[in-house]
Amino acid sequence: MPELVVELNGSTWTLDPSRPYTLGRDPGGDITLDDARVSWRHATISFNGRSWVIEDHGSTNGTFVLGQRIQQTEIGPGSTVHLGNATDGPRLTAQGSAPAAAVAAPHQAQQHAAGLAPQPQQYPAADATGWPQQAPQPQQAPQAWQQQPVPAQQGPAPQGPAQPGSGGAAGAAPVYGDRSPTTFHQLALGHVMRIGRALENELVVSDLQVSRHHAEFHATPDGRFQIRDLGSHNGTYVNGQPIAKGGSQLLGPDDIVGVGHSTFRLVEGRLEEFVDTGDISFSARHLTVTVDGGKQILKDVSFGVPEKSLIAVIGPSGSGKSTLLKALTGYRPANQGDVLYDNRNLYKQFAELRQRIGLVPQDDILHKELTVKKALKYAAKLRFPADTSEQEREQRIDEVLRELKLDIHKEKKVTSLSGGQRKRVSVALELLTKPSLIFLDEPTSGLDPGMDRDVMQLLRGLSDDGRTVLVVTHSVAELALCDKLLVMAPGGSVAYFGPPQEALNFFGYDTWADVFSAFENYRDYDWAGRWKGSQHYQMYAADLDAVAPQPVEMPGAAAVARARKPQPWGAQLLTLIRRYVSVIASDKGFMGLMLILPAVLGVVSTVIPADFGLAPPTPPSRFNGAAGTITLILVVGMCFSGAANSVRELIKERVIYERERATGLSRSAYLMSKVIVLGFITAIQGVIICAIGFTPRKLPTDGLLLPPAAEMCVVIIALGFTSMMFGLVISSLVKTAEKTMPLLVMFAIVQVVFTGVLFQVFGSPGLEQFAWLMPSRWAVAGVGTTLDLGHLMAPWDPKNPTDLDPLWQHTTGQWAVDLVVLLALGALCGFAVARLLRRHEPEVMRK
Repeated sequence: MPELVVELNGSTWTLDPSRPYTLGRDPGGDITLDDARVSWRHATISFNGRSWVIEDHGSTNGTFVLGQRIQQTEIGPGSTVHLGNATDGPRLTAQGSAPAAAVAAPHQAQQHAAGLAPQPQQYPAADATGWPQQAPQPQQAPQAWQQQPVPAQQGPAPQGPAQPGSGGAAGAAPVYGDRSPTTFHQLALGHVMRIGRALENELVVSDLQVSRHHAEFHATPDGRFQIRDLGSHNGTYVNGQPIAKGGSQLLGPDDIVGVGHSTFRLVEGRLEEFVDTGDISFSARHLTVTVDGGKQILKDVSFGVPEKSLIAVIGPSGSGKSTLLKALTGYRPANQGDVLYDNRNLYKQFAELRQRIGLVPQDDILHKELTVKKALKYAAKLRFPADTSEQEREQRIDEVLRELKLDIHKEKKVTSLSGGQRKRVSVALELLTKPSLIFLDEPTSGLDPGMDRDVMQLLRGLSDDGRTVLVVTHSVAELALCDKLLVMAPGGSVAYFGPPQEALNFFGYDTWADVFSAFENYRDYDWAGRWKGSQHYQMYAADLDAVAPQPVEMPGAAAVARARKPQPWGAQLLTLIRRYVSVIASDKGFMGLMLILPAVLGVVSTVIPADFGLAPPTPPSRFNGAAGTITLILVVGMCFSGAANSVRELIKERVIYERERATGLSRSAYLMSKVIVLGFITAIQGVIICAIGFTPRKLPTDGLLLPPAAEMCVVIIALGFTSMMFGLVISSLVKTAEKTMPLLVMFAIVQVVFTGVLFQVFGSPGLEQFAWLMPSRWAVAGVGTTLDLGHLMAPWDPKNPTDLDPLWQHTTGQWAVDLVVLLALGALCGFAVARLLRRHEPEVMRK
């Protein structure tokens, strides 16, 4: 069996075909590579009995051969493989066999003994191959921290050598601290450098958040440089603010250009590129949230975390954990303080940085009726640019599924998965866009201890693989897996921040149950003051408080409004309609109910043995009192059916809408998708009700514009549509799905009262005007004009038989007015729903 010699970063290994070899950042691996773009366990090289094979293990940034990302491929002498990036990632070259060379060993000591130990690659400050990284260091024991206190001005003690821009140092340094650029590009005068995902660009960015032809740098005649957007989908940003689609902007020496996960700056005619691969620091400084009345629910919260770490946030109910999470993600910015993402103000640059942040709410952000892969497919369509091919989306989905070990469940419906697996799917949805920072709110809520451990180990793996993860949790069983722990005290202040192993000793208790009991029993105790007077505070947070708190200054509304959406409005609408239809089609019970409900209501109307015409000309009258009753039953049945279709549709998707809105979902496209699909279903129901209700009855021979059955059916369908819009209003108002049913019943009863059939409505000041707001009033009027219901029913006042309801006049004009007003009520409900949806959006995204 032939040996294989591979060269990587100037070091050479000779591989024995009798066993496999692992590549990655893991110091315990066979071939260790200290590069941020390489995953912890990136790939394996092995001999399969016929040839040497390299296999990617679901790495974050991929393994590439000839510019194409591969999962597994054969290699031999002369083969070249790039790790982490197709163009400038670390290059592994296969050479011929070398019998005289020693075989690579899994431990560095054995390699050194053989005289072949590869030296770790040291990246100088100006090296273009990657950012400086530090190998993971073991957690120091609590006694070591106590024996070596760090003065306040030095910042929190890191777990390894100090990282540029990490921890509490965030914000005091320049935009990227001491971090060196990922790559350099020369810009000559008169030369245009185009940026994009397509290979024909001068600067190729392998990022699905970037359009195929995204932007271009070029020099102006006076020697200055300019960035021009090429109609990109996710936008081009200068200092965190989007420039107009197709527009351009001159660049100064301190300006930062953002394109997807890459940022650029010009230094003496040279373009420096920084790729966000997860090596970002994150910190909060003096966060204070005040609600109406001046009450502070979050008080002066400061903490900083280094890159690629796992942070847990715990605390009793009422300690402000949810408020803190909203402030950290930009969903509800703090009234005072700063949130710094890699030394950049998240609030002021939210339009750009939102693409690099993932959020997994407590409730699953999934349509449980869909399969795992289909749910991810629709999410990818909404989040990736419109010029992303289906093959590219499928490839990214498969990568995420393999990374989270969900590939064996991809064809299962989400509702059939266990709680832990569903949480993995929610995480997978967020990983599609390769966020560097992931927030999770109560991911283990409702899970048994085994699943709790599995989820926390998943988060530990995400952190080890190059992301910063912050999790809000009530579970304290697996805190040892975390790098840092933030404990919130009642009232929204910090009670502790530091290594989880030292927390119980800091509080002086043996269990977390004792700590939480102390919080409850001593709610007025100054827990924040105790924290700030401790040695732990000096070690981990004192430097963060050295900067005075600043009021939050949000960018102007116009700047936020120009934030680009990844998909055009029409493309979003089409995707949302397809997804909604898939959700409904996969729920057989819902589909059956939507067909049975109108059929039952139609059958109920046939119980009355009468026609829609005049009674036989026998004494004492020729009036048909049953015609109004039949009309009432059909109208109220359609009101109930239409409202029932939509009354739960917004509340059950509220968490999904909140998250997708933050990633660029169009509010109007979302609402219009509901209106179109539910409107189509309601129209079918209207036809069913009318067909069953009209078929056994004798109708008038002539209508006003159309045959009588068609005229009345049009009005009934319009009533169903307007009632459906009223249902959406109810769904957008309530806070829980349980509250929708009482409101639905109340809506239906009110419609019965104000139809104008049970008692005289017209001619009653106040009552008549209020009835104009009821869709049933206009629907009965529309049907009544066709039937000439004013003359068909007995007059309300026998002494004045000519005093008829003006809305029932048997004229074409009145029929048109009744129909137009009915539809106008539905349109007004649509505007109301659009306004109400704003309440459930990230505050910084509201227009």
